[in-house]
Amino acid sequence: MTDAQETAADLRTTTGGGPPDDVEKAPIPLLEPREGIPPVVADEDALARVVAAFAAGTGPVAVDAERASGYRYGQRAYLVQLRREGAGSALIDPVGCPDLSALGEALSGTEWILHAATQDLPCLREIGMVPTSLFDTELAGRLAGFPRVGLGAMVESVLGYALEKGHSAVDWSTRPLPEPWLRYAALDVELLVDLRDALEKELDRQGKLEWARQEFDAIAAAPPAPPRKDPWRRTSGMHKVRRRRQMAVVRELWESRDRIAQRRDVSPGKVLGDAAIVEAALALPANVHALSALPGYGQRMGRRQLEQWMAAVDRAKALPENELPQPGASPAGPPPPRSWADKDPAAAARLAAARTAVSALAEGLNLPQENLITPDTVRRLCWEPPQRLEPEAVAQALAGHGARPWQIEQVTPVLVRALAASA
Repeated sequence: MTDAQETAADLRTTTGGGPPDDVEKAPIPLLEPREGIPPVVADEDALARVVAAFAAGTGPVAVDAERASGYRYGQRAYLVQLRREGAGSALIDPVGCPDLSALGEALSGTEWILHAATQDLPCLREIGMVPTSLFDTELAGRLAGFPRVGLGAMVESVLGYALEKGHSAVDWSTRPLPEPWLRYAALDVELLVDLRDALEKELDRQGKLEWARQEFDAIAAAPPAPPRKDPWRRTSGMHKVRRRRQMAVVRELWESRDRIAQRRDVSPGKVLGDAAIVEAALALPANVHALSALPGYGQRMGRRQLEQWMAAVDRAKALPENELPQPGASPAGPPPPRSWADKDPAAAARLAAARTAVSALAEGLNLPQENLITPDTVRRLCWEPPQRLEPEAVAQALAGHGARPWQIEQVTPVLVRALAASA
């Protein structure tokens, strides 16, 4: 970063992500690739050269991945971008090179810089790339109090460059990838190291650097998320479905759709929309003709498709009562807060007081409430508080719910006061 950019970064971070209103805004230069667009690595020989180059590089490595969400089944990576001092930038095609474990091993012990790490880590893990330490520039921006933490907004606010826009939601499974898309992808890692360094300096200035390190360590150490139980219950519009027989129709249609989407490698929403699933569940159509009259099953749907969806509805209608799904199945933990006032008014009072206290503290620290302490942790504490409302007991309860040491240190005093006041 130049001295001018460093000064601009200091100005922007201390004024909430932008220059004061009375400062004339200079045109923001569009970021250009320093070495041009690198060739896409799609075979083992080219990959071996990249592994060697990045193993010989120095400093942290910037990493990004592009998926085909909304187009393909699952969340696999269709392009991996990297940049490291001494190695330059690389674009790797995981379709041609599905196993990047050698690259992951070559970068073991190196700090990885990602933006919104939790979004990319699952797909990177699938191809053998797992960081041992990381720096998340999006999370760093949240902790530093930036109002906008998208990569483009952060690069513009902190470093004074504009990133190209418009390709984030394209179908990255397309082959060959168009040159404008590759340019966009290469630029995503072009300044991640510079952004990381500027954010580290700002976090240190605010006294939050240790907080960020604890958050980054927690992300790096987190195990893969377990499969969701009853994922069909997350169908959009499910709140309209009240009867168990109707819930069975949602389940049968959702599972049929998922099998078809997986076999065809397309997004489930392209096979059958959530709204159409709910419509069929509510209507319980008697035959294909009745099904075809429902929204989502119109003229563009062929007879064969209609018959397969009707077969799923019929399977649900034929289930015996003891095989129908139970209503109200919810994850372990407290009930929805909207029901607390009826079920446990004292818990509702504790939650209201705790939320107010956490909100005020987060505002004073200039960071989002959910980064100060997760809402779920607050709910669990308020639903089942420790018998003794003392700092040690509350801190122990927070730790048991997964709060980091810095979070416990910050929120314990205000939560103790809030819980005591509402008792």
